[in-house]
Amino acid sequence: MSTDAPAGTTPDADRLDQLAVELLLDPDAKADPFDRYQVLRETDPVHPTAFGPLWIVSSYDECHELLRHPNTAQPPTVLPEDPDPADVAPDGDGSSASPIFGRRELDEDSTARKSLLRLNPPDHTRLRGLVSRGFTPRRVEQLRPAVEAMTDTVLDDLADAGEGDLLDLVGFPLPVRVIGELVGVPPEDRDQFRSMVRDAATSLEPGLTDEQMQAAAVAGLQMREYFTALIAERRANPTDDLTSALVGVQESQLAGEDPGTEPLTDQEMIATLILIFAAGFETTTNLIGNGMWCLLHNPDQMQRLRNDPGLAPAAVEEMLRYQSPVQLDGRRVTSDIDIAGHTIPRGHWVITLLGAANRDPARFDDPERFHITERATPVLSFATGIHYCLGASLARMEGRVFFNHLLERFDTIEMLAEPTWRNTFTLRGLDALEVRVR
Repeated sequence: MSTDAPAGTTPDADRLDQLAVELLLDPDAKADPFDRYQVLRETDPVHPTAFGPLWIVSSYDECHELLRHPNTAQPPTVLPEDPDPADVAPDGDGSSASPIFGRRELDEDSTARKSLLRLNPPDHTRLRGLVSRGFTPRRVEQLRPAVEAMTDTVLDDLADAGEGDLLDLVGFPLPVRVIGELVGVPPEDRDQFRSMVRDAATSLEPGLTDEQMQAAAVAGLQMREYFTALIAERRANPTDDLTSALVGVQESQLAGEDPGTEPLTDQEMIATLILIFAAGFETTTNLIGNGMWCLLHNPDQMQRLRNDPGLAPAAVEEMLRYQSPVQLDGRRVTSDIDIAGHTIPRGHWVITLLGAANRDPARFDDPERFHITERATPVLSFATGIHYCLGASLARMEGRVFFNHLLERFDTIEMLAEPTWRNTFTLRGLDALEVRVR
């Protein structure tokens, strides 16, 4: 790369732009982003890029502030001054995005726009308030015995196999059983969702190809059709699950039993169930795989956890910190924000690098080392603020149960081959993790 910076920039800024593009688009950088995180964080933790109205934020305090800031909104947020989508060239910036993210949000299905991932207050507040009842600490603890039983069942399968891909044998089956029971997806329907969710989740990634966008659209349609049918089934035959609960809420609202509250729409129900079900196993699958990778590469820490199961909460937090299943979160600025000596203008986009924030030495001692210890600073792996992950407490509980039962069950866990990381950045996970257990 030339050392001559473009007009109005510095060589450092030019280099940081290159690092940002590599992180978002280059498979090698996605597989091992941490050196690049460090350079960005140490050089310019709130970095305005030259390739769009886009800022890259890599320090903990600034990520934390932006994710909680009232002048930020979820994508896709269209402002009155944005050009009409019809007037934007196909290879242009899109109505409200950087070229890195292209025109994805212009083509989203209207149901997808009702997802909690896409909503802002007051709609977000209303919908989250309804759904959060299924994820209270009390409700999560009530699920623990069932999660423990499901964990023992999948570990039986692992023991019978003796060796194989941990993600196939355990990492997918356990979370999908847990979230399937919660949402109400029957056991015989769950396996089909692994490929569907993976295809749909690519819509969260930067630099999508046309083929990936098409696959994501097809997967999204398949999931909408499935949950439309499931809602109709639960209207006719309600059970004790989240789908039935949401149907009941809608029916009581339409009957006028909750005056002053806008009724829950079918689109909102479908989008919510897709999000909870898909996120409930995709990120937890990655927590299991990434966490196991951490233990296998740090056998002294695995032994500490084996010797003291009471360390499980700290162990899961350290796994989330060191190899976060979610590496970034995005926001759009709705009014100018002053932060760390910068003014981020209205309409600009911000990418908060959660994986970089989780290794900020200003907040975490010895951050490049995986070490099971109680840390005073909470990880940002589930974001923070009003969009804090709804299922965070469930994922944590699943992780604690799984790793304790795994280490109690098997005296030896060996990695048979060094795994590769998937070519994704927003959602970080392994392609496979081949192990042998005894």
